[in-house]
Amino acid sequence: MSRISVRGFAVASATAVTTVGAVVGVASGNTQPAGDTLEATAADATLLADIPMGQQAQVQVSSLAEQADAQAAAADATAKKSAEEAARIEAAKTAKAKKEAAEEKAQAERDKEERANRDSVRDASSFSAKGSYSVAEVQAIARQMVPADQFQCFSNIVDHESTWNYRAQNPSSGAYGLVQALPGSKMSSAGADWQTNPATQIKWGLNYMNERYDSPCGAWSFWQANNWY
Repeated sequence: MSRISVRGFAVASATAVTTVGAVVGVASGNTQPAGDTLEATAADATLLADIPMGQQAQVQVSSLAEQADAQAAAADATAKKSAEEAARIEAAKTAKAKKEAAEEKAQAERDKEERANRDSVRDASSFSAKGSYSVAEVQAIARQMVPADQFQCFSNIVDHESTWNYRAQNPSSGAYGLVQALPGSKMSSAGADWQTNPATQIKWGLNYMNERYDSPCGAWSFWQANNWY
């Protein structure tokens, strides 16, 4: 029986009892108003209906079930949050690994290209010597001797040092040639014709930049900071 039906039963029973009591009271000469007796008895019945033992047991069971449901829901939420965090961390690791793999692949491609460029360059001895060379001819020789990814840096240095004049000489210091070797005779290590052959000068200058600065671009970076190399 539900709480409402118990209360209703109690009230109905109290009403019936009060009605009988009112009749008996009148017969015995009791002068207390029937309305007062009815109200008091109904109130007492209502109080009794408020605490039925079966109802208390049902409320306790319901409360325990609700607590269990709440704990289960909280556990599910925690597990879901943990799973989402784990998935986020794993996704970040995967993305980082892919990025590193892509960078390694790109670097390998650059290294391969650089090796190919270096393998394809010509040595100074492969050029026939001439009596004189124009700036365009000297630059064409340099393009064939200097790796493609280093040519611009090499060209920047030569532009500043000699403006591509393979016979340029500094009257004060004695520096000579395209890369202004000081003294110019240093270039003899690349060939006896260092004074007249731009290919020999380019060979020496390229070796110098590689040995001292790792590359022409390393030499150009130093030059920019110091105005010499």
